[in-house]
Amino acid sequence: MVSEDRLVDELKKQKVSTVRKLCMACNLDSKGSRDDLVNRLREEMKTRHGYDKIFQKIWGASGGWSVILCPHGVVYSLKFNLRAESPRDFTDLLSWKHLPNASIYDFAQGLATHANLRFPTSLPFKPHAGRLAASTHDDITAAQNNKLKVSLPWITQMLKTPDEDGHLLTGSSNHYVLYDEVHEGNTKDPQEVLRRINLVPELQGWLNSQTDMPALRKWWCVMLMENFDLGSHGKMFAHWTETSKALLRGEVPPVFRPTSKIVQDCKKAAE
Repeated sequence: MVSEDRLVDELKKQKVSTVRKLCMACNLDSKGSRDDLVNRLREEMKTRHGYDKIFQKIWGASGGWSVILCPHGVVYSLKFNLRAESPRDFTDLLSWKHLPNASIYDFAQGLATHANLRFPTSLPFKPHAGRLAASTHDDITAAQNNKLKVSLPWITQMLKTPDEDGHLLTGSSNHYVLYDEVHEGNTKDPQEVLRRINLVPELQGWLNSQTDMPALRKWWCVMLMENFDLGSHGKMFAHWTETSKALLRGEVPPVFRPTSKIVQDCKKAAE
């Protein structure tokens, strides 16, 4: 079940007009600022009927689709989401024989909780429920003051003595769920500070979602345009159509360079 705080976070991401219409649908005063509207809806959520109505409006529709792939364009998981940004869907996406040792997700607490409740006999995220350290007062305080560092050396070099059931590339059997810097504020639970990506020296500067995620989204759209006929799929990603055409002509460098059959065919045709 989605927590009230999580639902409020989703409300804050909606356009003011959407929140205003939701207030009207709940027979609430629709005048005032976004914060005023959200506060009224928060009060409405305290009743089961109000919670269900708001949940259905915000989370009830399909959440599109999600994909996990590498920079070479190899797709490892693909799934139509049951709900927008649902931990259930991302747990499905990660249903691999070898779970990644570190997963970065914008609602890390929800993902770890759902996955561990779903598979209680073989917890997917451990130790510490996928946090980087035990939820002790000293560790939480140190993390809040930026004085806690948790080294994960197997990120850069495989363990010389792999753990039992360790990952094939790292040798570690530990599995963490972390927040990137942009989404650290998605939870008010003090112990969730132990999921901050900046606590891991090996990940320092490795991911900046403010700059990297838009680039990855653009690359994904461009890659689709490269590998599918522009005439039949161009309308789906119209914003990137001209960029894709220019990329195919070799006029702009790609964000990443996946091996593309169509690009190779184009080069052969040009020769």
